[in-house]
Amino acid sequence: MTSTISLVDYAIVVAYLAGVVGMSWAIARRQRTGTDYFLAGRAMAGLPLGASILANQASAISLVGAPAFVALRQGGGLRWLQYELALPLAMLLLIAYLLPVLRSVPGSSIYAYAERRFGRGTRQALAGAFLLSRGLSLGVILYASSLVVSAATGLGTTGALLAVGLLSVAYTSMGGIVADIWSDVLQLGLLWLGTLASALYLLSRPGVIAAIPADRVQAIVPEFGAHAESFTLGPMLLGGLFLYLAYYGCDQSQAQRLLTARDDAAARRALLLCGLLRFPMVLTYCLFGLLLAGLLGSDPAFAANLAGRPADSLVPTFITSYLPAGLRGLLVAGILAAAMSSIDSALNSLAAVTLEDVFGRSAGSQSAWTGRVTSLAWGLFAVGSGLIFARSGTAVLELVNLIGSAFAGPLLGVFSLGIFAPRVTGRVAIASLVAGLFSNLALALGAPWLSWLWWNPAGWLATVAVGLILGRRLPWLPRPEASRGEALWLGGAFVVMLTVLWAL
Repeated sequence: MTSTISLVDYAIVVAYLAGVVGMSWAIARRQRTGTDYFLAGRAMAGLPLGASILANQASAISLVGAPAFVALRQGGGLRWLQYELALPLAMLLLIAYLLPVLRSVPGSSIYAYAERRFGRGTRQALAGAFLLSRGLSLGVILYASSLVVSAATGLGTTGALLAVGLLSVAYTSMGGIVADIWSDVLQLGLLWLGTLASALYLLSRPGVIAAIPADRVQAIVPEFGAHAESFTLGPMLLGGLFLYLAYYGCDQSQAQRLLTARDDAAARRALLLCGLLRFPMVLTYCLFGLLLAGLLGSDPAFAANLAGRPADSLVPTFITSYLPAGLRGLLVAGILAAAMSSIDSALNSLAAVTLEDVFGRSAGSQSAWTGRVTSLAWGLFAVGSGLIFARSGTAVLELVNLIGSAFAGPLLGVFSLGIFAPRVTGRVAIASLVAGLFSNLALALGAPWLSWLWWNPAGWLATVAVGLILGRRLPWLPRPEASRGEALWLGGAFVVMLTVLWAL
């Protein structure tokens, strides 16, 4: 086993980073207005958009955390894949009901829909909830990513945090959302290729497959699973459905990409591609985790090297100890790419909401430099808060992640009232949002044993129920916009995924 990063590895990483920054600089030279900077001139095609949305979920934490869950976590294994069953269903509902609403907004903020439907106060409430949750989580994402990058590269946590943060700020503030999207495409390819190459390397080692523990292969656990440590079909499917709906449809950091599409068909194609391709990608790094479990069983030296370390050190230890030069650099670059992909979308969306929802400046009335300066300010805030989290410890990290999770269901609930209860007023919508947030807070304080995945449907249900009761309205179901072909593709993907998991 080796344990150093070679010059070849550093050359691969530096070449990738230089390519991303150079691409952003070239894109920036063609941008003049806020529409160019925040909306890519509304000219993006469906394929790069779908890849970008897919890459944003494949974070550095996912690449490291999912294999560690599969290989080491008690009660872990391939059951993590149950979470993915919700995605094609969420994409189908998004195309059918939420996408037409999102695509109807005139500017770069999806919360403009709330103003048209409920009034200015509701728009500001939703924008404030987004800025609070995403602004706090941005520092958390940066800190968590720096832990992964530090372990993989040998840099200290502070050095890794500054490197990832400042590089992300540089190319995002220069090139805007166009640079985000195209860098995400590169990042997705690099991450997936590096994981596949590492998995093939493990397959070539004798004894790895035979040493995989049988309990790690189980993928379906058909139980309700209310407990926080229960990774079963109930919370992962139902909780995941509401989480994905809220994340892709009501979170500016993701939904803003759908506004950049050149037409509705391109936006629908992007969601369709994400719904079809995410499962193969997640399956790749879960199978990578399964092979790492086999390496632990077949190589006592690797197991001894991990003794006493946290589970998330599994992938970084494997990278620095086993992979040959070149392949090691490829996967380290993939981890850096995934870390930056998680940060770039947050920076651009925070700047868009700040300018449009807080200061009332539409994308068309801004210069590109206004967007760059605002993105830079949020980037420096993220670096500063990340350094604070690095000094404060993991307890703060877990706390802020839990607070961020509490917002998903209530935000989705307000959008649901707008679509399915058209006569509910703005005051009722704000009261419903507050009720949903307080219901999740009550679950966090009064039922700490409950899986956080249940907060997503619980917050949505509380928001919608209060809205319908106070508004004295019954919901109605508008005509779905999804085509028969989209329903067949995504429904078929769900059936195929379920079949694969049952077979495992």
